[in-house]
Amino acid sequence: MCNSHNHDKDEVASRRGFLKASTTAAAGVAAVAAGAATTPALAAASDYADPKEPALPPSDMALSLDRTALVVIDPQIDFLSPDGVTWGVVGESVTEHGTVDNIERLFKIAKQKEITTAVSPHYYYPTDHGWKFEGGLEKLMHKIGMFDRKGPLELDGFENSGADWMPQYKPYINDGKTIVVSPHKVYGPETNDLVLQLRKRGVDQVLLAGMSANLCVESHFRELQEQGFEVAVVRDATAAAKIPEGDGYASAIVNFRYMANAVWDTDEAIRQIEAAA
Repeated sequence: MCNSHNHDKDEVASRRGFLKASTTAAAGVAAVAAGAATTPALAAASDYADPKEPALPPSDMALSLDRTALVVIDPQIDFLSPDGVTWGVVGESVTEHGTVDNIERLFKIAKQKEITTAVSPHYYYPTDHGWKFEGGLEKLMHKIGMFDRKGPLELDGFENSGADWMPQYKPYINDGKTIVVSPHKVYGPETNDLVLQLRKRGVDQVLLAGMSANLCVESHFRELQEQGFEVAVVRDATAAAKIPEGDGYASAIVNFRYMANAVWDTDEAIRQIEAAA
């Protein structure tokens, strides 16, 4: 007889197996349709280097720490750990960019400099599974139990579940100072209190990191800009899925270059923080 811990492990393994099988099947269909053995969308999107001769003007964003916040989206096991249900499709990108370590570096410097720090999590409760319509990815997330919790008023089963924080981030998030806003339900912060929490602290500059690049990060980025915030995206503190439909990171990085007030890597973000008043 399996104990509850083994049962939970078996359930996670089953969900990951489902996601891997679904992705493999989709890849096979795409390859057959294209008459090729590989998926062209993935083969063509391996280089994320900035253009040697950019057409757009360079960033002039300069941080002022008393009005800056680090906002980290979905720093959760289901996105960032090999034990998470999405690792089969995001793991390559997370590993390639050093995303897990880079997010921790940002948490560390933010705490050292006493910068406002906020986490925007993604949770699904049993009532959310009663939605009558969903987009393609929403359907998949609900099917594999991504970010599932037993309810909004209880934490039973939360510890070390896919919805929980990555273990190395817990000292930063659980320090009594980090703002954990109400959960966003699709991709953007329109369904949570992130903007309110930032405004109440006089924040109008945001360093943006977390998961995943072309979904929740980009949606938060767009809404924050529409709300009048100056936003710098930390490009190697995010990552995205690579599936037959395309490389999510490649999609996002183009849009960040077009629209963000700055696109920095973690080293540059730390330099900017250390140079700020």
